[in-house]
Order: sequence, then structure tokens, then C-alpha cells
Amino acid sequence: MKVLRRLLYRDIVFAVAFVTLGFLALFFFFDLVDELRWVNRAGSASYGVAHALIFVALRIPSHLYELLPITVLIGTIYVMARFAQSSEFTIMRTSGMGPWLALRTLLALGAAFVLLTFAMGDYLAPAAENLGQKLRSAQMGQLSTGATGAWLKERQGEHSVAVNVRAVRAPGKFANVRIFDFDGQGRISAQIHAESASVDERDELWHLQGVSVSRLEQSGELTQLVRANESSMTWPTRISAEMVSAALLKPDRMSTISLFQYVRHLEANGQAAQKYEIEFWRKVFYPLSCLVMVVLALPFAYLHFRSGGIAAYVFGGVMAGISFFLLNNVFGYIGTLQAWRPWLAAATPGLLYTLLSLTAFGWLVLRR
Repeated sequence: MKVLRRLLYRDIVFAVAFVTLGFLALFFFFDLVDELRWVNRAGSASYGVAHALIFVALRIPSHLYELLPITVLIGTIYVMARFAQSSEFTIMRTSGMGPWLALRTLLALGAAFVLLTFAMGDYLAPAAENLGQKLRSAQMGQLSTGATGAWLKERQGEHSVAVNVRAVRAPGKFANVRIFDFDGQGRISAQIHAESASVDERDELWHLQGVSVSRLEQSGELTQLVRANESSMTWPTRISAEMVSAALLKPDRMSTISLFQYVRHLEANGQAAQKYEIEFWRKVFYPLSCLVMVVLALPFAYLHFRSGGIAAYVFGGVMAGISFFLLNNVFGYIGTLQAWRPWLAAATPGLLYTLLSLTAFGWLVLRR
């Protein structure tokens, strides 16, 4: 059995790697074409072709994380169908590889792909994304989104604050920051405007530079507006750099732990967290879809192929992988609009494909 297991693993890993490289090359080309519009553009003259190539290369781990379940399905289907066409799998079955042993063998390989997908999504992709942001902001000045940037809220004792960050210069470094302080009755009591800010997450402090402070002070029955300018000051807060990045950039670029902390922060401050909760549960369930894909591919080894018929089944695998990717995104939007439970919206595509794979396994494998 060790020889058969080694043969299966070697061929599947090679096929998955080949398909993954093909998809990554395609994504790299499209990303590069899109990124070239920023090269030597007014306001980003120092951003050259070499910087664009590096930035696009740093997006590869994110694409790899998104593609792995799909490429696992396509590669495994190809290998299983090829073994069926050449009657190699028939020989394996006569050598003692029954349906349950074949299923356990593929699940063990699928577990390895689960760990790889998790490592990509939680460690390598966020680190590469941060490097890409740092490179782009260093060459182009800053990154921003929308007309007003990111808005965050935090309760500090009886007071509450609203923070507006217009742009990110680098991870943990922000530009054009405004802080609004509200008293216990919800009335604004102070406003702080800083030209730039940097985050010290160890001491839960923001270091503000180029600061102007406007504060309402009560003097008897009179309320006076007091203004002051300072070159720098510190502001205590539990808002982290990753929380600001999540509000400015895509939440799927964050790690699972960072998303969980951001969701907790939103809930603690009475803000809508549905979108980020769904994204958190998607990060939890998405790597597990590799197990679903290898189970879905196993029945292809029990089909009978004519010469040249394997291409149609591989094409079916491609369509199944693309449909899973589309459903995964569509259910996220539907869950946000319909206020579904976040874990249900995130898990539904995987549950549907699990049901499909188990049905195919029971019908095509066990009943035969």
C-alpha cells in the first residue's frame, strides 16, 4: 500500500502544482497589465516597471490562497480520470485498495493541502500584502480609498471617540488623521487633527505629528472654544494598525486572528460587524474546502473513459472549481444583505459541495 500511496501522492501533487502555476501565471499577467497604468504616472514618477513587477509578485501568495482549493480539485480529477482511463486504478483496486482506503488516502493528502492553504492565508499572504503596501506607499506617497477614508469608533470610559484616517503611508503609519471626542451625552467636546500618525501597539499609543487641537471648555455658564497647536503628542487607544488597514483595504488580506480582534472591536463599540464576521468565518472554513475537493474528485477514478474522453471531465472539474469560487463570494454578499448568521453564510458553499461529493461517492463508488 505504501507504493500505491506514494504513486497517488506524487502524481496528484505534480498535477496540482502544474495547474496552480498555470493559473498563477495568468493572474500575474493580468495584474501586471493593470499595474502598469501607475508606472511613471504624474504624482508617482518614482514608481517604475521594477516596482510594479515586485508589487505584482507580492500578490502571488494571496492568489495562491484563493486558488488552492480549485487547483486541488482540477489536479486530483485529472489524476483520477487518467488512472481510470489507463486501468491503473483497476489494478490498484485488485491489489487491495478499496473505496474506504482510497478515501482515507486522499483525505490525508487533502489535510496537507488544508495546512498549506491555512499557512498561505494566515501568514504568508498578509505578510506579502504588508510588504506590497509599504513598497507602493513609499514610491507613490500614500494609499487611500473613497472620499473620506476610514472611520473607526472606540469607547474610552464614559467618553467615545470617532477616528478618521484619510490615507496609509505605510503599515502602521497614517496621514491626515482626525479624532473627534464625544462626552457621555454624545456631544462633541474636542477635535484633534494630525498631519501624520504612527502606531505603537505595545503601549497602545498613537504618536501624532503636526497636531492642532480644538477643545470646548466650560467656564462658569460660558462655553469657550480653545485652540492649540503642538508639534507632537501621544494619544492612548486600542485601535491597531490592522484595524485601520481593514477599514481602508480588503478584509480578506488580514489573518484570522486579526479579523477576530477587529470584529470584537466593532461589536464592543456598537458598529456593524456582519461583513467582517462573514469574512472571519470564510477564513476559518475556506482551507477545509480542500478536503471536500479531493472527495469530489475520487468518483472520477471509478468511471469508464473512452479514448480522448478525459478532457471533458477535466473541463467539468474546472467548471466545478469556478462555480465554488463564485458561490463562495455570492453567499458572502447574500449573507450581508439578508443578515444571515455569519457562520452559515460562510459555510453554505462548502456544505453544498460536501453534500455533492458524498452523494457522488455513495452513488458511483459504494453502489458499484
